[in-house]
Amino acid sequence: MQSAMSHDSLDGFLTRDTLTHFDQTGWAVAPGFFSAAEVAEMSGWIDELLARPEVPGTLWVYHQPSLLDPSRQLVQRIENFCPHHTGFDALAHQSRLQTAAGQMLRGSVFLFKEKINFKESGGAGFELHQDQQAGWSRYAPLFVTAMVCVDAATIDNGCLEMPGASPRFDRLIGEEWRPVNDGEATGLTMLPVPTQPGDAVFFDSYVPHASKANMSSGQRRVLFFTYNSQVHGDQRAAYHADKHASFPPDIERVPGAEYRFKV
Repeated sequence: MQSAMSHDSLDGFLTRDTLTHFDQTGWAVAPGFFSAAEVAEMSGWIDELLARPEVPGTLWVYHQPSLLDPSRQLVQRIENFCPHHTGFDALAHQSRLQTAAGQMLRGSVFLFKEKINFKESGGAGFELHQDQQAGWSRYAPLFVTAMVCVDAATIDNGCLEMPGASPRFDRLIGEEWRPVNDGEATGLTMLPVPTQPGDAVFFDSYVPHASKANMSSGQRRVLFFTYNSQVHGDQRAAYHADKHASFPPDIERVPGAEYRFKV
């Protein structure tokens, strides 16, 4: 995938202003990071994944009941799909995403994990949290995630929310394995960050973020690709083995066992 870069781009794909904002706050928006044609191709790939039967040992599919009709099950997200789709694998490893993550982490990077958040009509939001709260420090001290907008993400359908005027976070403000509570969020102003198809939002693993439910009539699909510095090794296999043991995809769950999403 190759599209026009900004006239102010550095060696890579991010502008000076984007990198400066990221260095100061831990997150930044890169409008028009992908072209309309590229987004259309990604949308088709997502449709391909959805059309596949759920089979143990392949990509991980998770469901949730609709907030608008609890009798209806929605696909909430799909994870661990790059090994099972050549297009997405190339997007994660051979495109400007990996280069941009390397710019932000100041060196070469490994892909740590990837997911598609669907947030269909009636899909739940995500409570305020820091990604590092999900036990990630056992793998690396810092990560950068690239969110790629496939459908317009609006206030109505639950776009990403990021901290307002705030210095960069460099530690956990809450405990591991649970969302940030109201006391820990005191003084934190969260702002909606609407995005259009092709926009990317980059954020590190200490930035508190959230999103509201989608009570609109349309869907809001976004892609997430998370990277860590190669200095800390390729942690992908270890992370997925640990997550599968505690929170496997729906098709691989033991009947009668209780599983709970934490962060």
